[in-house]
Amino acid sequence: MTAGVNTIIYPVKDLDRTKALFRALLGTEPYADEPYYVGFKDAGQDVGLDPNGHAKGMTGPVPYWHVDDIRATLTALLEAGAETLQDVHDVGGGRLIASVKDADGNLVGLLQDPTG
Repeated sequence: MTAGVNTIIYPVKDLDRTKALFRALLGTEPYADEPYYVGFKDAGQDVGLDPNGHAKGMTGPVPYWHVDDIRATLTALLEAGAETLQDVHDVGGGRLIASVKDADGNLVGLLQDPTG
C-alpha cells in the first residue's frame, strides 16, 4: 500500500535563509528552486521547503507517505477518523498530494507519483 516515507516538506517563512541551511546540511544544491518550492534530494530522501506551508495549515515538517492509490488511501484514513487538511491535487507533472490531520493534530501527507 505504501512505499514508505520518502518525502518531508518543511513550511518556511524565509525561503532563502532556510535554503542556505539545507545546502549546508546536505552539501548539495537544490534540484528544484522556485519561489513557491525548493526541493533537495539526499540519500533517497526528498526534502522540500514550502514558503506557503504555514498558510496551508502546516505547523511543522510533514512526512509524505508514497502510496499507490492516493484516493483510496485518503478515503481509508478519513474513515479511520482523520480530518482532511488538503484534498487530492496535482502539484505538477501528474504528481498528486493530499494531507490529513489525525485526532492529535499530527499531519500526515500522501503522495502518488504518476504511473507509466
